[in-house]
Amino acid sequence: MTIPDGEPHVNGDTEDSILSLDGDDIHVCQDGPRDAPALLLIHGSASSTLTWGPLVPLLTGSHHVIRIDLLGHGRSAKPDGGYEFPAQGRRAGMALDRLGVERAVVAGHSSGGMVATALAEQRPDLVTALVLINTGPGRDAFIAPESDAIGPSQWPPTDEQIRRFASSGFSREGYRIPQELVDDMRQMTYHSLTAGARAARDYLERRSIPDRLAALGTPLQVIFGDQDRRWRPSSAARYRAVPGAKVEMLPGVGHSPPLEDPPRTAALLLAFTALHATRPEHL
Repeated sequence: MTIPDGEPHVNGDTEDSILSLDGDDIHVCQDGPRDAPALLLIHGSASSTLTWGPLVPLLTGSHHVIRIDLLGHGRSAKPDGGYEFPAQGRRAGMALDRLGVERAVVAGHSSGGMVATALAEQRPDLVTALVLINTGPGRDAFIAPESDAIGPSQWPPTDEQIRRFASSGFSREGYRIPQELVDDMRQMTYHSLTAGARAARDYLERRSIPDRLAALGTPLQVIFGDQDRRWRPSSAARYRAVPGAKVEMLPGVGHSPPLEDPPRTAALLLAFTALHATRPEHL
């Protein structure tokens, strides 16, 4: 379905829009009361707004929940350039501006936490607090994948190739990845997939996430599954160098807490946002 720029489409309880930002179309979802404190959710690489699907109903009782498909992902445009995380963060801020959101707690999963950090660096007036979910603090925390990489000659990949590629994103072998996530990843281009990976590497090479956040002073919560197979779970302790940071480990959960354990993830997120979320100033 094509959604005209700026014209919302209501799908169940979700309002979908396509916004033209920096010359590219970005897909945005909104749920929950618009007069509630804003909570922006940013997915990681090779993912989309669908990552947050099971979590959203647990958050909308108290928040205006906003999700975006980053450039190259989901229903957003997939151009040749513009995947650097500062550019992705800038678009996220522009999306909030277009929606009339002046203050928001921002949560990012995996590399989405790097985009959230980039947004907080650029717009400290906009971001009241950050939640990083299984976001590696530095390149040395990355666990090289055991599964075979998907090459350009294999694109678009089969369901089985995608499931093997994505298997380390969960805590156990045999986890059945929802078909809608498999279908969503197949819509990516090979270029957008690899460009996103390079963007994460480049962002971490310039400066680690804890160093960036220690200098920034934004309130921080870190949620980390202790069975993560993409980022070393022990690396979560490095975020304690950020003054006032709250670091919470989820026992038995892997790299994807929003999908693997929505209730525990939501409980931690809501306890933190209760301290830092603000209602729209115009109310």
